Amino acid sequence: MSSEKMLVRIGGLLRQAESTDNPHEAQAFMEAAQRLATATAIDLAVARAHTAGRERRATPVQRGIRIGEPGRKGLRTYVHLFVAIALANDVQCDVAHNSTQVFAYGFESDIDTCEALYSSLLLQMVRASDAYIRSGAHRPVAGVTARLNFQLAFAARIGQRLAETKQEVEAQAVHDAADDGAGTALVLRDKQIELRDFYSETSKARGTWRGAQTGMARSDKARRAGDRAGRDARLGANAELPGARKRLA
Repeated sequence: MSSEKMLVRIGGLLRQAESTDNPHEAQAFMEAAQRLATATAIDLAVARAHTAGRERRATPVQRGIRIGEPGRKGLRTYVHLFVAIALANDVQCDVAHNSTQVFAYGFESDIDTCEALYSSLLLQMVRASDAYIRSGAHRPVAGVTARLNFQLAFAARIGQRLAETKQEVEAQAVHDAADDGAGTALVLRDKQIELRDFYSETSKARGTWRGAQTGMARSDKARRAGDRAGRDARLGANAELPGARKRLA
């Protein structure tokens, strides 16, 4: 294993030791770091400084994402879509009380990914729900009820697909790092810890978003249609949208 990888691995163990509130876990991580350091003649202070230097180059940020104007119908399902995407991309969210804005917490590249996916998938969701309503297949349920149920199911299916993809990619990354699979898993875990700490220190949210379903009449037929559309949706950048789009025109 290269000295660079070993520094990253030891630094990750040190961060685990310093971030846990469990003294037994902290001791176990410290002992593991010390054993690796001793075996490779790397000073713990050097490993800690190396890790700190890497983290200075990429740290979590907070970014506001505009969902729509106050009073616009359907904003809660738009938020549901963005949050579903964010959860699968290591981004945590706070939601404005009127659903007009989402505050995203994560690494810049991850938030960029969320915005790009949201721009494409929002357009697909709106077009698919419009086509469903125009077809008349939702009757006798009211159009507004059918649309909200359709979009809610679409967003839920997208979230599930992205989460499954994330698990596959991470598992493959650990598998591919044959000589340092444990180290790769540790880096992924370390990222989660750093984001969790940043969110707890930065977020000013006074409650928990209750989701798009609150007070919504249910239409199973519309949800099945939305789920099918979510299964068929493209999870790549949309050619019609050259950049991340923060609101629906």
